[in-house]
Amino acid sequence: MSEAHKVSIAQCIETNIKQYFADLDGETPCAVYDMVLQQMELPLLRCVMEVCEQNQTRAAQILGLNRNTLRKKLMQHHLIG
Repeated sequence: MSEAHKVSIAQCIETNIKQYFADLDGETPCAVYDMVLQQMELPLLRCVMEVCEQNQTRAAQILGLNRNTLRKKLMQHHLIG
């Protein structure tokens, strides 16, 4: 893919947030910050864990998180038991 066709993560998020507000059709949004963080956290964790072949220590290093914090997040998203 050429540089001209690459879309940044930030652009994807912005496009989707704008669509979210448009889809509200006049309804008042609520807790958007938490909703966006929750929506992006699960796919981020899934992808990093896949790249790290489920190695939590490596994943925590890549994410810049403490391993215990990563474990807590993985449990919250039911990615580990």
